[in-house]
Amino acid sequence: MSILRIELRRSAAAGAALLAFAVGVAALYLARGRWADGWLPLALTMKEYLLLLWPIALAAGAWQGRREHRTKVGELFDTTPRSPLRRMLPVLVAMGATLGLAYVLVVVAGGVQLASTGGYFPPDVVAIVLVGALSLVAATWLGLGIGRLLPALLTAPVLAVAGVLLVFFTAVMQPDWLAAVLSPAYGSGSFYPFQTIDAGVTAALAIWMVGLALTGVLLLVVRGRRALLAAALPVLLGFGAAAAIVPRDEAALVAPIDPVARELVCTGDAPKVCVTRVHANVLDTLAPLAREGLAVLAKLPNAPTQAHEERRAYLTEGPPARDLDVVTMNIRIDERGGLAHPDAVVPEMVFGLGTGYSDMRCDRNGAVERAAAYYLLGREPVSAVEAIPEMIQEDPEITVEAVALWQGLQELPEAEALSRVTAVRDAILACRDSTGLLSR
Repeated sequence: MSILRIELRRSAAAGAALLAFAVGVAALYLARGRWADGWLPLALTMKEYLLLLWPIALAAGAWQGRREHRTKVGELFDTTPRSPLRRMLPVLVAMGATLGLAYVLVVVAGGVQLASTGGYFPPDVVAIVLVGALSLVAATWLGLGIGRLLPALLTAPVLAVAGVLLVFFTAVMQPDWLAAVLSPAYGSGSFYPFQTIDAGVTAALAIWMVGLALTGVLLLVVRGRRALLAAALPVLLGFGAAAAIVPRDEAALVAPIDPVARELVCTGDAPKVCVTRVHANVLDTLAPLAREGLAVLAKLPNAPTQAHEERRAYLTEGPPARDLDVVTMNIRIDERGGLAHPDAVVPEMVFGLGTGYSDMRCDRNGAVERAAAYYLLGREPVSAVEAIPEMIQEDPEITVEAVALWQGLQELPEAEALSRVTAVRDAILACRDSTGLLSR
């Protein structure tokens, strides 16, 4: 233990861990909106940030691995009766433990913000975070081995650059199962707040990282050409075992979902408003807005009576069966975990006239639908750029035409105007072109 304490004080362990912690926390809090949805997005964001942290660990290990060469004590230590493994064990523990702990502490730093808003804590998060920490241990130990084998001054910076390229390019390589095995950042592109990492992918990555770590240990402690060739055995066995168990199906590799996180949590009274479990904390804020949108749609015959959060995994799932009793909502979370853009909730609910998802095979007239929606809302149409947070551009002619059609509706008796708006909704449901339905 005394030797370990000395290593913690005198080696690069503390400095490397502090650097990794600072980089990780800075990256998290510069993009808080990416993981404010909950614990699963936080775990995936941290997995993506291994693109930054893995090279740091690799380079730190390489820098530490050249210490004996730098101080010119390698031959002296080789004459001691202690085995190389026993002599290097404190270095391995100090470097690996501090870098792995730094990763966990970055997650904890992000979790401080989620403590009051991220109510659902899936067990997948623990496994994803622990394997992320293991990957930093593997990078550190591999760097130690390479640093001892190639003790040049440029080894550490070259490995830092190589680490970035390795993590990135292996994450996007094909086939997907191979990327899932090789890259610690694979699967971190978050498309849904209820997205997770399949347990088989996590297990395969863990096995691959153990193989890399053991190869790093052997590179650090073995001597001789044959022994160095034997150091490749753990990484080869690790890859073989990981490749054998990693899933091959698309549902497990491409944005898999946590079914519990996607379950609906609903209000106890009517009209019913439902959100996914990961967004349950905003239900009380959302419910009055959603009911306002339902009240607007209630002007139409056979209008929906419930509002549900949109929860389709569009990358791997087709459009669900349309339920005319339900209108779907897109929920956005702000950086503090609360409901973002509350002013957009009602317009977005009404824009589709309560028809739900959009069938891409059908012709849709944006100006007609916009005019019909704003007639129900009781105000003049505006550009979708002003109404929808993610919209960055739109043809100005759509808004001009929508305003003209809306003005025409205003001049009609209410019953006639509602009849035309209803005809637009029916055309959407029947996949017919709605052009001309408001101006006949």
